[in-house]
Amino acid sequence: MTKEEAFQIGSYWKGNILMWVYSILMGLPIILVFIFFNYYRLDLVMYAGWLVLAFSVVIILVAGYEFKKEGAPKGSSVVHTTVLVDSGVYAVIRHPQYLGFIMVVFAFVLMSQHWLSLISGIAGSILFYGDILKEEQSNIEKFGDDYKRYMQKVPRMNVVVGVIRLLRRGKRE
Repeated sequence: MTKEEAFQIGSYWKGNILMWVYSILMGLPIILVFIFFNYYRLDLVMYAGWLVLAFSVVIILVAGYEFKKEGAPKGSSVVHTTVLVDSGVYAVIRHPQYLGFIMVVFAFVLMSQHWLSLISGIAGSILFYGDILKEEQSNIEKFGDDYKRYMQKVPRMNVVVGVIRLLRRGKRE
């Protein structure tokens, strides 16, 4: 085995271990909501969790549809994307699906209202955010200057800034 192969295997396992850790941490609030649902009986917070969950599912579905429609060649998986998708929800934020998944975890934290859900959700989301940064580096390698321009135009996950920038772009065009 060459040094390069050993490095790739080590990187693979290191990346997968982190993925497992943040998956467990982000999955824990989903499990804990069944045990500690509305733990402190803060109904308003619990209802807010349901609203966040509904909004996050919509974001995930719309982003998945847009990505599949615009980015993947016909009949292939979205993994084989050959086109930079910058329309629809991707014109507002660069990573709507990642944001949607973080919001799902946050929704379950709000619904359970338990400290273990909160700690696990925050820790998992921080580690999950690292994947977003890795994906951006991968997209820069794949799409080059087009992606760098897209990064300057569209925020990573800030929906408010993204909507403001989109409206300003619309007025200029």
